[in-house]
Amino acid sequence: MEVWIQAWPTIITMTSYTVMSFVDKMMVGQVGPLELAAQGNGGIWAWTPTAFAMGALVVVNTWVSQHMGASNPGKVARYPWNSFYLSAAMWLLVLLPWALLLPWFFETIVHTGQDAEELDRLIEMETGYGQIILLGGVLQLGSRGLHQFFFGIMRPKIVTAAVIVGNIVNVLLNYILIFGEEGLVALDLPGVPGVAPMGVYGAAVATVCGIFVEFLIPLIVFLGPWCNRQFQTRTAWRFDRKTIGDLVRLGWPGALVSGNEIICWSIFMTMLVGLFGPDSLTAGWIVLGYMHLGFMPAVAISFAINTVVGNAIGAGQPELAVERTRWGVGIGVVYMTLCGLAFIIFREPMVAIFIGSDVSPEQSQSILDVGMKLMIVAALFQTTDAFGIGYSGGLRGAGDVVWPGIFIGVTGWLFIIGVGYALAIGMPELGALGPWIGAAIYIIVLGIGLSWRFESGKWRNIQLIKPEVESE
Repeated sequence: MEVWIQAWPTIITMTSYTVMSFVDKMMVGQVGPLELAAQGNGGIWAWTPTAFAMGALVVVNTWVSQHMGASNPGKVARYPWNSFYLSAAMWLLVLLPWALLLPWFFETIVHTGQDAEELDRLIEMETGYGQIILLGGVLQLGSRGLHQFFFGIMRPKIVTAAVIVGNIVNVLLNYILIFGEEGLVALDLPGVPGVAPMGVYGAAVATVCGIFVEFLIPLIVFLGPWCNRQFQTRTAWRFDRKTIGDLVRLGWPGALVSGNEIICWSIFMTMLVGLFGPDSLTAGWIVLGYMHLGFMPAVAISFAINTVVGNAIGAGQPELAVERTRWGVGIGVVYMTLCGLAFIIFREPMVAIFIGSDVSPEQSQSILDVGMKLMIVAALFQTTDAFGIGYSGGLRGAGDVVWPGIFIGVTGWLFIIGVGYALAIGMPELGALGPWIGAAIYIIVLGIGLSWRFESGKWRNIQLIKPEVESE
């Protein structure tokens, strides 16, 4: 029950994210399939360097929850503060330079050898979208550390409220900035007088504005009187090398996992699936959107498992950690299995809803045919994906991050890239289905491997908070 108490606000948070992304794609899809492909490509390559830092900052939850379990509330505020400094450094040293390199990267690396119509326009749009997202990346990283702090102190509702408000802002600005004064003609919805339609660029600006709100609301609470009384948040702002060291020492495997995995998925979507043309690329982004709808609530459960496991281990109760993990995994398995069934049963209308009314019947049918096949492939790995996501939260809460990091990295390159490339080149008659089969094998193997790792109990030998340190 404790997992559910922690999980349900986070599930709402992640579902809100997913719905926002879903509506985002639907709105951009009404502009055109090329714009939808540009949004996907620009977004995923903007997210790639960001994912390294985001993966590291998840351990703010682990440190905070274990200190709370060990009755050390005065030591938790330093972790989000120092996560801000890591975030600022990452933004200045990595994200901004990457934004400058994006035009060259898309033209020279991503689309090399591809000969699609309107390729120059695609590169222009995906570059612009990605650069806007990267400029707002410091807000995204800052909010990550704050959100993980509130998860760690078991106050997830604060994050939930911030994300819901941020997503409402995002969706409203999406409509205003994407369609402008023209409105959504296909649905006969009015525009906003005096606002020039920005298309895919408007979607990027709206996303950054929503992220700003998601950062601002928890920051106000963090610096407010309640948090300051409980955790001395206004006096823990100093840069602390030991705390930075704690975050880096425990966070680097997660950074490599998150960054490496998103690199694999970026190559997979933009280069491997992209080999088969814009229609296959558009269909792939539609299906990936539904995958988010499936796994984001499971990720929320994983965050809750991380918190309760860290708390239980900090309190010296490893058996409770096992019980809570299995309970949380069970919730995720039921939900994602139902999602898989929905992917199969409703695959045609689920894909069709993203295709704008002004798309030609031939192109619409092409996207629909590919998308329905990919929906079936995605359905096949929903259950095992739930096992992997859930057990990864238990391992992270226990501080077992190195073995999972290596395992995820090796299997990602082996199956997503290796098998995906082999099928794309060796069996081109499969089309986009070939690379997706490689991705499906990866997720199935990942779920089995992470389940085994947790149930083997090797994490029981890890001790993050040592008694002698706490007694000083």
